[in-house]
Amino acid sequence: MTKVPSANYEQVIKALRRNGWVVVRQKGSHIRLQKETPSKKLKLTVPAHRPIKRSTLSHILKQAQISVEDFKGLL
Repeated sequence: MTKVPSANYEQVIKALRRNGWVVVRQKGSHIRLQKETPSKKLKLTVPAHRPIKRSTLSHILKQAQISVEDFKGLL
């Protein structure tokens, strides 16, 4: 199993945007993104932290349905 990398929120947002996610809104230190799929609309929230905790990033990647290896390729 590959270790989740350490990244700040700007890097995470850029990587998710390369994967088709769109920034919908920001309220305080939380950035909301969504992605349309043929079957449903996926939504997730990224905290504006430097760096984002690895455990938090792991949960974000699970919600985004992106593997750690694919995420590293997007960075």
